[in-house]
Amino acid sequence: MFISTAPRHATSTVAILGAALLLAACAPMGARYSQEQLPAAVKVPDGHQVAMQTVGVGKIAYECRAKKDMTGHEWAFVGPDAALNDRSGMQVGTYVGPPATWANLDGSKVTATQVAVAPAGAGNIPYQLVKANPAMGSGAMQGVSYIQRVATRGGVAPAAPCGMETLGSKQWVPYQADYIFWKAA
Repeated sequence: MFISTAPRHATSTVAILGAALLLAACAPMGARYSQEQLPAAVKVPDGHQVAMQTVGVGKIAYECRAKKDMTGHEWAFVGPDAALNDRSGMQVGTYVGPPATWANLDGSKVTATQVAVAPAGAGNIPYQLVKANPAMGSGAMQGVSYIQRVATRGGVAPAAPCGMETLGSKQWVPYQADYIFWKAA
């Protein structure tokens, strides 16, 4: 029979520290962000570094409209309404539009211009790279140069029919995506 001579609290402390280290190693925020697996079109140019990583959880509005070439009707993108959460799930901001606006709870916000998109798999809105306009307000959004939308799930136009009988109607589609904010290095 083995009898431990270590104090009981020391064994508990070691177990707690071990569990904490294991959780920290698995936490996405602890991992460095890599663009390796992304299509070239949506990679941020060299000379920038990740400033903030968020998970956007919300919905995207689509409206049934006449096609621009007047050959029928289609669900047209209207804008998002999402919470921006940190990797632990705590809300740190919002993403709304139009115009597309990423706002931090500290009062700073930024709009941006689309640079590129790339397919993200069936049923998912595309990956996206946008170039940020100068931030409004001081805070976390100050100095943001680019924003990437990656790890997308859902958010594509509705499958419901869009025609004369539904012209002008809106539908909200749930989605989730990671938004990676970059600043000049």
